[in-house]
Amino acid sequence: MVNVAILGFGKIGSGTFEFLQNNAEIIERKTGESFCVKHILDIRDFSGTPYADKVTNDIDKIISDPEVTIVAEMMGGSHPAYEYTMKALSAGKHVVSSNKEVVANFGDELLRVAEENGVRYLFEASVGGGIPIIRPMTNDLSGNDITEINGILNGTTNYILTQMFDYKKSFEDALAEAQEKGYAELDPTDDVMGKDACRKISILSALAYGISIHPDNVYTEGITKITADNVRHAAMMGASIKLIGHAEKNEDGSVFLMVSPLVVNGTSPLAHVSDVFNGIMVHGEPLGDVFFYGRGAGKEPTASAVVADIIDIVVHDGENLKATRWEKAPAEKIASIKDFRVSAYLYLDGVCCEKKVSDIFGEITLIEIADGKAAIVTAKMPEAELDAKIEQAKTAGITTLSKIRVL
Repeated sequence: MVNVAILGFGKIGSGTFEFLQNNAEIIERKTGESFCVKHILDIRDFSGTPYADKVTNDIDKIISDPEVTIVAEMMGGSHPAYEYTMKALSAGKHVVSSNKEVVANFGDELLRVAEENGVRYLFEASVGGGIPIIRPMTNDLSGNDITEINGILNGTTNYILTQMFDYKKSFEDALAEAQEKGYAELDPTDDVMGKDACRKISILSALAYGISIHPDNVYTEGITKITADNVRHAAMMGASIKLIGHAEKNEDGSVFLMVSPLVVNGTSPLAHVSDVFNGIMVHGEPLGDVFFYGRGAGKEPTASAVVADIIDIVVHDGENLKATRWEKAPAEKIASIKDFRVSAYLYLDGVCCEKKVSDIFGEITLIEIADGKAAIVTAKMPEAELDAKIEQAKTAGITTLSKIRVL
C-alpha cells in the first residue's frame, strides 16, 4: 500500500483524489501497488463529505506520519507551499507538484534537497497540464543540444485570442466569455499579462540549459494591447497572433527568455493551436523539431500529470535522483532583449507613402497602407536597433500604434 498526502484540495487536488480512486484498478495493474490518500491538507471544512476524516490543517501531522511516502502539493502560490515542500523533502518524502510558481522560483533548491535526502521532486503537471513535456525534456531529449523552445503555454490567453481571430470578438468580450466558462479566473492578471506563461518557460529553459532564470528576470508582455486591426493584418499575412513563451540559447552560451505576443506564420503548427489547448515546439540538435500538443489546463488533464509522477516514483523508486538538476543562472548567462534579433509587425500612423517608411526602417514588407496608416513587417534586426528606428520615426511624424514581434 502506497500512502499519499494531498496538499490543497481545490480543482487539481480534488481531481487527483478522484483520479486515484476512479482509475485504481488500472494503476494497481501497472504498478503492482494499491494507493491510499491518507491525508488531505486544507483550511476549509469538509464535514459531511466522504473524505472528511482525511482532512487536516496541520502540516506536521503529515510530515510526522511515517506511513506517508508521497506528498502531492497543489496549493498554488509560493508560500506556504515552498515551506511545506521543503519540510516534506527534508523528512525523506517524495513530492510531486503542479505548482509552477514554486518550481520556477525555488526549483534549484528543492531539487538539491530532494537529492540530498534520497527522494524525488517531480513536477510534470507544472507545465502543459496533461501534455507530457517535463519527462521528455528530462529523459528523451536529454542528449540533444536544445537551441530553441517556443510554446503556447497558457490556455486562457489562447482561448481569448482564438475568439478574437475566429469570431472577431473584442479582447474584453473574449475575456468575459473565458471567465464565464471557467477558463479564466475572476482576477485574470497572471494569465493575460503573461506571468503564468513566464513561469512555465522559465521551468522549460532550466530543464533545457541547466540554469534557472528567475521569472522576475524574464521579459514579459501580455495580450491586453492586441486590437482588431492587429488581428486583421495577421489574417492578411496568413498568420495568427499567439502568446508565446520563447527560450533561445545564443552562440556564446547565454540564454534569452521572453513571453510576448508573436505573429506566427500559418505554416507553423503553433498557428493552429486553438481554444484552451497548448502547443510546445522544441528544437534540438541533431533531432530537429519536436511538437507537443494537448489540453494544457483543467482539472482532469493536470490531475493526470500529477498521478503520472506518483506512478513514476513507485515504479522507479530510487532511480534517476540526479536526472533533473539546475543552478541559478549567473548574470552573464542571461541575455538581454536589447540584443535579441527580431522581425516585427508595426502598425504606423502619420504615413504619407511607403518610401518614407522604408527610408527609416530599411527593407520592409508592406501589408496595408490607407488613410495615413501603414501596416508593415520589418527585416530582422536587434531589438535595440528597431526601437531606435521607432524613435526616429517619431521625429518624422510617424507614430507606432502597435509593435508585435514575428516568430
